[in-house]
Amino acid sequence: MIAKPLLIQGGRIIDPSQGIDRIGNLIISGDKILGLGTAQSSLPDSDYDIINAEGLIVCPGFIDLHCHLRQPGFEEKETISSGSRAAARGGFTTICCMPNTNPPLDDQATIDFVKSTAASEGVVRVLPVGCISKGRKGKELAEMGELAQAGAIAFSDDGQPLRSSRLMRQAMEYSLAFSLPLIDHCEDTALSEGGQMNEGIIATKLGLCGIPAAAEESIVARDLALAHLIGARLHIAHTTTQGSVELIRRAKEKGIKVTAEVTPHHLTLTEERVIGYDTNAKVNPPLRTKRDIKALIVGLKEGVIDIIATDHAPHTGNDKLSEFALAPFGISGLETALGSLMSLVHDEELTLAILIAKLTCGPAKLIGTGYGKLGTLEVGASAEVTIFDPDLEWMVDASDFTSKGKNTPLNGKKLKGKIIATIYQGKLVYKDDRLTIQSGKLWLKRQH
Repeated sequence: MIAKPLLIQGGRIIDPSQGIDRIGNLIISGDKILGLGTAQSSLPDSDYDIINAEGLIVCPGFIDLHCHLRQPGFEEKETISSGSRAAARGGFTTICCMPNTNPPLDDQATIDFVKSTAASEGVVRVLPVGCISKGRKGKELAEMGELAQAGAIAFSDDGQPLRSSRLMRQAMEYSLAFSLPLIDHCEDTALSEGGQMNEGIIATKLGLCGIPAAAEESIVARDLALAHLIGARLHIAHTTTQGSVELIRRAKEKGIKVTAEVTPHHLTLTEERVIGYDTNAKVNPPLRTKRDIKALIVGLKEGVIDIIATDHAPHTGNDKLSEFALAPFGISGLETALGSLMSLVHDEELTLAILIAKLTCGPAKLIGTGYGKLGTLEVGASAEVTIFDPDLEWMVDASDFTSKGKNTPLNGKKLKGKIIATIYQGKLVYKDDRLTIQSGKLWLKRQH
């Protein structure tokens, strides 16, 4: 814990959960938010540690609903320790890890392992997502009740779709009983098999097999129909196409209990990034078109898409140092998320309030209140705060990543917007070198 109360002074406080966007002060005492006021508000006389946040954004800690920590089984790619530290550096105070590990997170023992390892080695909150099917093989359901009782916050076979409509229906029936969402990897593998990038003229020119938009949209449509039938909570992972956005929009209009996410790379990069056969731009679902990006941004603005999630998928350098067709899918995204997304704010495609909402109270709503009030700066809530400079330019250097995964198509690219500090449960878990904390008695003129 921070020994003295911490005063974060003079920053632009943006908390969409409370409709707050103003210059003000935030006080943290122990592991809780003690006070939130305007710049003119009087403060208790006290010994503070002080962060001068003038010119900075102060907001709730980011929440990543979708990342891959690789442990157990693939520790050469990432560990819970390294992944949680990369998350802190990216401004995230809660991350939800997918179950495509070895062994998969399909029983209580594996869920317990993730939770205990996170408690002993992690620096942010790590919440496990349990498998839908045993071994993620899509043949029979995992013991979903056991997983829910062990602490899984959702169910997913992410990385693999659930091909069987009958099994998906059964999974929805069980998930409804446990009041937990299904996180849906929407991919018709009969259409995507052998695909390396988005299907289109660029794939043809490069001589690469394409993955059509219909591979995603057909499963989105199927599972929305099943969710309508069962009344289950369905969350569409990594939405990428204009057609998927329209399907989700119509489903919400019908009252279907669906939420959706989009990744920073699908919002900011197109299929053109694959030109040159850069394996670091190989991701599933693939980078799409400018038209798709436009639809995704509109979806965020209109509330069709509820959440931005990184789908952080770290790989070793050797994994990606192969011919394009043999390289694994995935982008290491925790540490570049904010800088990438801020390009949309600087280009006036999104407001800061919308962006922050999709990273904080949006995912918090899906997780629920089992871990206290997340995604908010409400007084009494856990002190989980992200501070960033919206205008600071920096060069991406993958070799400097905290994550073991250096696989980013942004290496050498200049981004504008950088995390300055991340506070988790009152503890400073990341600090940029530019940040200094002053100590001493603070006296402010009282307002009468």
